[in-house]
Amino acid sequence: MTNLRKYQISYQKCCHTSIKALQKSIYAAILLLMIPGFALAQTTKRDIQLNFTNAPMTKVFESIEKQSEYSFFYNNDINTSQRTSIQITSNNINQIVSTLLKNTTIDFRISDKRIVLFQKQAAEEQKKAYTVTGVVSDGSEPVIGASISTKDGKGTITSIDGDFRLENIHIGDVLTISYVGYQTRNIVFNGQPRLNISLTEEATALEQVVVTALGIKRSEKALSYNVQQLSSDDITTVKDANFMNSLTGKVAGVTINSSASGAGSAARVVMRGVKSITKSNNALYVIDGIPMFNVVNESTDTGLLTDQPGSDAVADINPEDIESINMLTGPAAAALYGNAAASGVVLINTKKGTKDKTNISVSSSTTFSNPTMLPKMQNKYGNKDGVFASWGDVVNSNYDPEKFFRTGVNTINSVSLSTGTSKNQTYVSVSATNSTGILPNNKYERYNVSGRNTATFLNDKLTLDFGANLIFQNDRNMTAQGRYFNPLTALYLFPRGENFEAIRMYERYNEGLGIYEQYWPYDTQSMELQNPYWTMNRIVRENKKKRFMTNASLKWNIIDGIDITGRLKYDKTDMRSTDKRHASTIEQFASPYGGYYDIHKSYSSFYGDIMLNISKTFNDNMWSFNANIGASINDQREEQIGHGGNLEGIYNFFAIHNIDTSAKYRRIQSGYIQQSQGVFVNAEVGYKSMLYMTVTGRNDWESQLAYSEASSFFYPSVGLSGIISSMVKLPDWLSYLKVRGSYTEVGTSFERFITRPSYEFNIASGKWISTSIYPVRNLKPEKTRSWEVGVNSKWLNNRLSFDLTYYRSSTINQTFTADLSVSSGYSKAYIQSGNVRNEGMEIALGYSDKWGGFSWDSNLTFSWNQNKIIKLTEGSVNPMTGEPITKDNYEMGQLGNLDARVKLYKGGSIGDVYATHRTKRDGNNNIYVSQEGKIEIESVEEFKLGSILPKSNMGWSNNFSYKGVNLGVTLTARFGGIALSGTQSTLDQYGVSQVTADYRDAGGIFTNYGYVDTEKYFDTVKGYAAYYTYSATNVRLSELNLSYTLPQKWFRDKLRMTVGLVGKNLWMIYCKAPFDPEATASTQSNYYQSYDYFMQPTTRNIGFSVKLNF
Repeated sequence: MTNLRKYQISYQKCCHTSIKALQKSIYAAILLLMIPGFALAQTTKRDIQLNFTNAPMTKVFESIEKQSEYSFFYNNDINTSQRTSIQITSNNINQIVSTLLKNTTIDFRISDKRIVLFQKQAAEEQKKAYTVTGVVSDGSEPVIGASISTKDGKGTITSIDGDFRLENIHIGDVLTISYVGYQTRNIVFNGQPRLNISLTEEATALEQVVVTALGIKRSEKALSYNVQQLSSDDITTVKDANFMNSLTGKVAGVTINSSASGAGSAARVVMRGVKSITKSNNALYVIDGIPMFNVVNESTDTGLLTDQPGSDAVADINPEDIESINMLTGPAAAALYGNAAASGVVLINTKKGTKDKTNISVSSSTTFSNPTMLPKMQNKYGNKDGVFASWGDVVNSNYDPEKFFRTGVNTINSVSLSTGTSKNQTYVSVSATNSTGILPNNKYERYNVSGRNTATFLNDKLTLDFGANLIFQNDRNMTAQGRYFNPLTALYLFPRGENFEAIRMYERYNEGLGIYEQYWPYDTQSMELQNPYWTMNRIVRENKKKRFMTNASLKWNIIDGIDITGRLKYDKTDMRSTDKRHASTIEQFASPYGGYYDIHKSYSSFYGDIMLNISKTFNDNMWSFNANIGASINDQREEQIGHGGNLEGIYNFFAIHNIDTSAKYRRIQSGYIQQSQGVFVNAEVGYKSMLYMTVTGRNDWESQLAYSEASSFFYPSVGLSGIISSMVKLPDWLSYLKVRGSYTEVGTSFERFITRPSYEFNIASGKWISTSIYPVRNLKPEKTRSWEVGVNSKWLNNRLSFDLTYYRSSTINQTFTADLSVSSGYSKAYIQSGNVRNEGMEIALGYSDKWGGFSWDSNLTFSWNQNKIIKLTEGSVNPMTGEPITKDNYEMGQLGNLDARVKLYKGGSIGDVYATHRTKRDGNNNIYVSQEGKIEIESVEEFKLGSILPKSNMGWSNNFSYKGVNLGVTLTARFGGIALSGTQSTLDQYGVSQVTADYRDAGGIFTNYGYVDTEKYFDTVKGYAAYYTYSATNVRLSELNLSYTLPQKWFRDKLRMTVGLVGKNLWMIYCKAPFDPEATASTQSNYYQSYDYFMQPTTRNIGFSVKLNF
């Protein structure tokens, strides 16, 4: 290689290296030159250019925020719609804002990129330090534990009532209010004396406040027991005259049976199984934290010959006045109410007035009812001459018993006004319920007027809540079942070969007597049969009730977190019941002149309590403490007086002085005063809002305990609740997880007057008789010990919820009677023993989601309960003789015209039914058939038919919404248990059932190797329960509603209007029983359930509704 080539190569390397070095040097120089630029950019304020003429102030705010890092904060009292003109270019934010707000009433403060606007105040006011108080709510309930803080570190959290207090606040300070599950709010303080702050719930809300016993508000996550909440929509979408009937299938662990007596009738509500052998086991009703005296107009006799039932006090409540309902199914939830709540509580929260706005609501609902699940009857075969039963030849009659029923109409109209200010809120409503039943001349009417006013005084230290309700209720000829005063017996059994059109003219004029007389050319068949139209039109049973309820509550906030509350309630009912039986009513019920009964009943209840409430947090909100200490008194009184009997002298003159006092005269008078006094305490300790322990205790002094060795009784409860999702990191798909457990004891007194000798007046004989039961003083209250554990969880960003509760309760000290020898002077003596266990499970599964304009809400409830008698009277001794009691079973009653009996055995359940007759069998175990072609019935060893109690219940509700259109569907199901029909037995006996016609068509009933005559067969098996027992399992479409909310813009945003179609009990999907097993003739008896003896059929209801909100 030449030297020149070496030089060229060396030169290229040198140049290449120099170029790289030069590039690095240039880059470094550029970087060094940029550093001062960055520094200059950081220290030089950017100009803001504004050029607006007659523009809204909000537009100027937006422009400033876009050109800078500042944000505006202001309340609704700042008029941002006012117009302004401004031309300025500056980097001085104070100068810009001052120019903008010049000549306005708006002042400002700038702090940490915040431009806070507020109304101008005097200079001394701006320097002044304020103490701010207020309440945080979600629009309906207080938010517990919400955080209120300022930028400079001041802060507090809300109490159990949502109240807060914050000191050393200045005008212009921004209060930040936050809580998990709610949108954070920023409020500018401008000297307001009290702040009422409403938080908007986020889609991922996890928390809510629940009203519990005695009206105490608690955070849901702190509860150690199961509480299920229902909204007003659950009871007003598909309305019922008794709102409790609208809750069927919507609450786990609750069995609701509607009375068969029609619109406005009572409802049977049993929570977590039948616990008491002698008491009704119905839940306690509580209105705004105060127990209600639920008077049920029903006879204590529930057999074939009972008087027909009426309504109850719960049905008096206007459903439109209800804000929400909390179902406290377990004793732990209701322990603070004392003995009355041993069977659970239905906690009703009524509506209040609204703050700073006025709402007017008008609603109207009309439904049309027709009978469903009527017995299947025939009209092919008629009766023989002179014979009432329809075992004659083919006649192909056009007789249709269903034509006797009419279309029932139930109309509920309501108007309410809600208004108020921050200091005073008022709610007023008026409603009318008018119902005509499916039976002729049956009606129910109710008129409600209610009002409630809530006011605060003395700088919000004092809160007065006052309410009043006035109710007028009338009903006529309410009919459930039985032989007395029931038109269905004669209607169903009417001979198919006779002319029923003649029967429609139910009365004929007797010129000799000058009166109309009943037309019924048949005898009573020893069943008190009469013309069904006469029964409904000329035996008129009416109840007229006037009821007044008033309540007052006064709350004094002593200091922050401590208040004292006193409450009073007075409930007075006056009712007049009349029974007018026109002349020619059968002699068992009236004389030839007629019959008349007139009874006046009066019920009153006074309740009062006082509570000290404490709600405090400690150690930077690490610990929370809530306590309630109080005392209560509950005084209940009942009195009835009246006369009744056959008339004499003047036909159909229904007056007391026209009653024949020489025979069948009834003097009716009864009454009692019952009082309970109690003290109670409830304490809750919380740690970091994730672990809670609650203990309660109550001691009651009951008047029923008079003359007994027990002067009072005490019952405690303890519960734990842990929020697992706040303790550990859970998977993203598990949003919330809570576990809980509780143990409680509740007691209930034994019946009145059984601790001392007493005398009873026999109404029929008009004589006094001494009691035949030996009084015992060594009696204790019936006690229920219960524990439960449960899980509450939310999944998939709160779209899915799953709640599970397992419980077990044991009810001891059941009251029985033991037989005594005749020589003792008494027939029976009271003893206490027994143990009834209920264990079961409550499951609630919910799903809620939205896709664009479409939303779907689904809720499934399932409950299972097993009732078992652990102990009866074994080990007990006769209190008079001291001898051990060896009786191993107790009969609680016979089911009507069947040989079925409800009997209690150790190891069985309270609802077990037994029978003692079957068809006779021959040596080959074939049905015995005599030479005359007849089968025979023989007495056999007692055998169990089943239990009238359900094994499980289910409800599934779905709501679909899309752009104002809403579709709601509710399915309910009952699984297990038996139903018995005395109606079917009697229809078969008289040859009017469809099955008797089918067998006659087939040539008889196939038995062994031949046919048995149909009439002979059914005449043999009549009245024997083994042949009239059915599965009570049923599945139905319980509710269906379709509604449309019209666009508010059609009404200039002044009106919200919703119209809808509603249906109830539309389709019985599955049922093997010949009647509705969920209907009941008695809401008070534990044993007269799932039995039908000419029960009024349930109805299929279709109607429409309109609701207007102004």
